[in-house]
Order: sequence, then structure tokens, then C-alpha cells
Amino acid sequence: MVRQFVRQFGQKLIRKLPLELIDESERPVAHLNILNLVILGVGRMLRGAMYLVAGTVAKYIAGPATIISFLVAALFSMLSGLCYAEFGAWVPHSGSAYRYSYVMMGQLYAFVIGWNRILPLVIGTASLARASSYIFDSLIGNHISQALQESFSLQLPYSLATYADFFALGLVLLMTGLLLLGARELILVTKISIGTNLLVLIFIIITGFIKGDLHNWRLREQDYKLNTSGSRDIYGLGGLGLLGSGGFAPFGFEGILQGAATCFYYFFGIDAVATKGVEAINPRRSIPWSIMITIFICFLAYSGVSAALTLMVPYHQIQPHDPLPQAILHSWWLPARYFVAIGTLCALISRLYSSMFRMPPLIYTMAEDGLLFRVLTRIHVRTGTRVVAIMSAGNLTGLMALLFTFTNLVDLVSVGTLLVYSLVAFSILVLRYQPDQNLSKNENTEEEIEMPVPDEHPLDSEPEARNSNILKSLWFPISTIPTRKSGQIVYGCASLLVLLMIILSLILVQWSSQGFSGDSKYTPVAVLLLLLIIGVMVIIWRQPQNPIPLYFKVPALPVFPLVSIFVNIYLMMQITSGTWAIFAIWNVIGFLIYFGYGIRHSLEENDEQQPPASTSQTPDKNTPSPESS
Repeated sequence: MVRQFVRQFGQKLIRKLPLELIDESERPVAHLNILNLVILGVGRMLRGAMYLVAGTVAKYIAGPATIISFLVAALFSMLSGLCYAEFGAWVPHSGSAYRYSYVMMGQLYAFVIGWNRILPLVIGTASLARASSYIFDSLIGNHISQALQESFSLQLPYSLATYADFFALGLVLLMTGLLLLGARELILVTKISIGTNLLVLIFIIITGFIKGDLHNWRLREQDYKLNTSGSRDIYGLGGLGLLGSGGFAPFGFEGILQGAATCFYYFFGIDAVATKGVEAINPRRSIPWSIMITIFICFLAYSGVSAALTLMVPYHQIQPHDPLPQAILHSWWLPARYFVAIGTLCALISRLYSSMFRMPPLIYTMAEDGLLFRVLTRIHVRTGTRVVAIMSAGNLTGLMALLFTFTNLVDLVSVGTLLVYSLVAFSILVLRYQPDQNLSKNENTEEEIEMPVPDEHPLDSEPEARNSNILKSLWFPISTIPTRKSGQIVYGCASLLVLLMIILSLILVQWSSQGFSGDSKYTPVAVLLLLLIIGVMVIIWRQPQNPIPLYFKVPALPVFPLVSIFVNIYLMMQITSGTWAIFAIWNVIGFLIYFGYGIRHSLEENDEQQPPASTSQTPDKNTPSPESS
């Protein structure tokens, strides 16, 4: 009885969404070349007010080596972007990671990805509102923050804001109201945002190289004493104090990696390119090239701004909430300060308007699938807007903008994005070693799960022979094409590798805090874990791969996705404990929703593809689909 219950429960967790066949007449026409894809990617990835993160990372985490942090984040995001590209190639539809994982990996896997995709979308929008508040406040002499600090000071843990930012909350509620009234995502607004961003970034880079001083990259202890005497920003001098040890990388290798984990936020959005394979011309070539070119362009912009900032002002004197206008003021170029601040504010608000459209579609789709509450699928009869989904997304975003600082929001976006990218890379690793699947029918999968596996050898009844056969199948698979058994071996080995990589990452983080000393007690443990990882990876490599033709495949399997997973896990370990606590609370809430509601109300559970009663009015076609989220 218990065994049957466990089997049925497990089948619910891995139940897949049947893929709806598209008529050839409705299939999107391939029309996007590399230039179109690069413009799309840069438009999605290039962030406004990125210097707010650069200022915080430079002052407290990496110093002038923030440039290297952006380089590391760019390289790692490129690995994840290519894995994302193959993930999209497995499903012949334009879509999102949530939809792809539901079709290919199963219900629970899809919920985890979808739930943790909502987090970066919500918090990314909240960070835009918070950044807008900082910039506007700096323009009027910090009167808003001073008034709120006096009236609404919060005695909360360090991971939350010191005061409730009602200005940021008001911006979010204003944008939410516009969506509820049926506002459209205007291409003109997007173009204004991109154009203003580029103008401000180019101006900042030129200003930094004209007004900058290379001495700010070679600071010594006496420079700290000379330049910060009497300053409220002094927390320590020289040595290994809170100001670092001087030079280009005052916080060392550990600071560079911690900075990369935070900077990863600014490369979030590469999936906008990776999931356009159906609409791309020659996707085998255009998708990977457009991903690499997009990331390279954004890296040049971000690293240029970081260089300009740290050249104009010594990193320990940077004002984190308003670094660049203050840096330009520090360089005695007063009019430029207002140009940068006003230009950045315009870019942020237009970006905030556009980003509000990307949250409700994903929430609506998950609710329509039954994984979230069905009330979220209600549509306003007159405006055709997803009214409950919009209100839920707006209220959650407003709460985040009200209570969290900009840096805390960026860290939350980074950890959520890194988790999703890790799950995508894990999916690639597993899918390439699985037998062919009929994506349009779910029944075959269930039957395959329920079918007992026949004994391949009569000697399996003897323990010695059984163990011998297992070892033989690990190193010398019988079949040259994937089988159910070889697929299970890869799934188990990949899961074991993730566990070993988590342990190794934790050890490396502790070891790096000791400067990677050769006589450390962590050395033999790290070497043993590395050998185990290589051994399990060889077992996966020996298994037969699925020969299915895809328009793009990740090279060097299984090394490539495993490196991506390890890098993402290691960067996640650099995130602060306070951020991890908030992230854990978010996922606990998600699992309570899924196991308390979603698993019993999903469309696959009920086997009834009936639309909700409140959806007699179809959503406005001008509203972005979940595929755009």
C-alpha cells in the first residue's frame, strides 16, 4: 500500500506537459539574423544605473578589480547562455525555461524553475524602482531619504533597508495601475530606454578617461590616511581592514569572485536570445554567435563604466547610492553630474515600465497550468488584462522595493538566476543521454515508468553476478543508443555530481578565506572530491548519447554543462547569508504552495484541459506572452 502510494506520488512529480502540435501555417517564420538577435539581447540585458552596483562592488567587495569581476561574470554567463540555447532547441516552439522544463523534465522541475524565474523578474523590477528613488533623491539633495529616515526608520535585520522607501513603492504602484488600465508595452519606450542608456554609458566612459587618474588604481596606506582623514567612511586602514590592502585588487581573489556573483545580475536576460531558435535564420550559427556578441558588448559597457568610476574617485571614497554623479562632481565637472543623473533616471523609469509587463504572463501561465492558484487567471472583462496576476506581481514588487536596499535586491536576483541557469545546464546533461521521447503524448512516459524492467541476464539473481553486470554497464554500455537503464545511470550520476560540487564549493569558499594556503586541512579533501567528480564524469561520458538532430548542441559534453553547473554553484556560495535566508523563505513558500495546492490541481492531475470559468474574455494580444518572460 505504502509502496503504491510512493509510486503514484513520484509519478505526479515527474508528469510532463504534452506538447501541442503547431500547424505549419501557424509556425513562426524565421526572420531574425545575428544583428536582430544582438539588438534584442542588448536591449534586454543592458541595465540602467548599473553604476550603482559597480559603486557598491568597488567600495566594499572588489575595488578597481570590479572590471575583472564583470569579466568573470560575463564568461560564466556565456556558458549558461549556450546551455540555454540547447535547452530551447529540444522543444520546437518559442517559449520560456518554465515551459521547456515542463515538457522535457516534469512538473516539479518546471515548478522550481518557474517559481525561481518569478523571483528575478519581481526583484529585478523592484531594484529598478529602488534605483530610480536613489537617483531622484540625489537630484533634490537627499531630502526624501532624510525625511523617510526620520519618519519611517526600520529596526530590521541588516539584510533589509534602514528605512521604508515609499517613493519606490509609489513608482511600482503607478506602473501597476497603468497595466490594470490596459496600457501597452510600447516599442518607443523600449527604444528610448536603450538609447538613453547608451548615451549615458558612452558619456560616463569618456568622462572617466578624460578626468580619471591612474594613481587611483595604485593606492597605498598613506593615500587612505591622506584622503579619508576625518571622513565618516573610514572603517579601517591598510592591511586587511575593511578598506582592503590597496592596489588594483585590494580585496584579493576572493573579492573578485564575490563581486562576480553580484555582477552576474547584469547579464540576466540572455534567455531572450537563446529561446528564439524557431524564429532565427540559421539558428545553428546565429544563436551562439549572437549570445557571445551580446555578452561581449554588455561587458565592454559595464567594464568601461567601472573603469571610469574607479579612475575618477578612489574606490574607498565612492558613495554607493550615487556613485557616478558624485564621482563627476569630485572631478570638478558640475554640469555633467545633472546630465548623467537625469539621463539615468529617464532610462530607469522607461525600463521599469517595460519590465512590469514581463511578470504577470509567467504567473498567469503557471496558474493556468494549475501549479499556482487559479484565481490568478482572472481577466478583466472590459480591458482584457490579467487583473489578479498584475495586482499580485505589483504588490509583491512594491513590498520588495519598500523594504530592501538596491544591493540586497541585486543579490537576490543573482542567486535566483544562478539557480535557474544551473537547472537548465543539468537538464542538458540529462536529456542528451535519454532515449527518444514522444513530446506530444504523456501516456507513453507513464507507461514506461510503470513497466517492470525485464532481467537481461539470468545470473542477476546472484549478488556477485548482479554487481558485475552493474559495473560493466557503467563502463561498457551494451547499446550504442540511449536506453532506459543508461538514462537512469546518467540521471543518478548527474545528481551525485551536483552534491559533490556543492560540497567542493563550500570547501573552496572556506579555503579561499585562508588564501588557498598549501598546508591547509582542506587540501586532501578537495583533491579527493575532485577525483570523485572526474570519475563520475567519466561514467557519464561512457554512456551513449541521443543522436537526435538539434539546431544547436552544447560542445564537449559532459564537461561543458558540468563546468557551468560548478561555476554557478560556486558563485552562489559567494552570496551573503542574509540573502540566502530570504531566498530559502521564498522557496519554502513555493513548495508549500506546490505540495498543498499545485500537485492536486494541475491540469495533468485532473486530466481536464478546461479553461477557467473567468477566462471567457481572452487576454489582450498586445500583452506579452509568457514566452517573453
